[in-house]
Amino acid sequence: MIPGDFQFYKPPKNKLILFGVIGFIGFVIFIGVALLATFHISSWIDKPVIFAAEAPDQPIAFPHTVHVQELGLDCTFCHTNVTKGASASIPAVNLCMSCHTQLGDGSTEIEKLRDIHAKQDVIQWTRVHRMPDHVRFIHEAHVKRFSGSRQVVEKITDSSNQIRIIEAKVINPNAKIGETLDIAASGTCSICHGDVSKMHKVEQVRTLKMSDCVDCHRENNGPTDCTTCHY
Repeated sequence: MIPGDFQFYKPPKNKLILFGVIGFIGFVIFIGVALLATFHISSWIDKPVIFAAEAPDQPIAFPHTVHVQELGLDCTFCHTNVTKGASASIPAVNLCMSCHTQLGDGSTEIEKLRDIHAKQDVIQWTRVHRMPDHVRFIHEAHVKRFSGSRQVVEKITDSSNQIRIIEAKVINPNAKIGETLDIAASGTCSICHGDVSKMHKVEQVRTLKMSDCVDCHRENNGPTDCTTCHY
């Protein structure tokens, strides 16, 4: 072959089509991954997507096993806003000190609490339950939906006075279809949060992803239009 006398290989038409299809699929996958990454980074910017059941350490160990299971404190004793607002609210240090001014001598964790109170500081709790920034979750509405006098049923036909057996058994493991339960506001918490009374460290038991929420809304005759939850 004379230098410079090149013969270019022209692939068959079917190979060109195959290469084109592969390239297009690769491009679509790349765009999809890029969009997904952008969504997660932007919408969970200060609440990273981490697997459920993380149970992070807290600046002060708060044992729900003691306060709820042993002492029998109601959820609403500390989370005072849960029945009347969007946020469940974290109690102020002053509420903790209403008991621990006198109780807890000798406990390292209580000494931390008292030190924070003396400095008039706040406790920087680590968030456990994370949702994207563009999602709103109204605790009041969910507590109202599942509390009160509720007939246990297999499938919801009247959301004003019924509760599915699936949710009923989370609240009361002995619940049976056909019976009526009188459910307190604090009894509804376990549907999303699990049995916190048995947790030494609070963990996230549900994914709280859109599919989880939408499935629950559909099965309980809840609203499914986008603006219900999204800004």
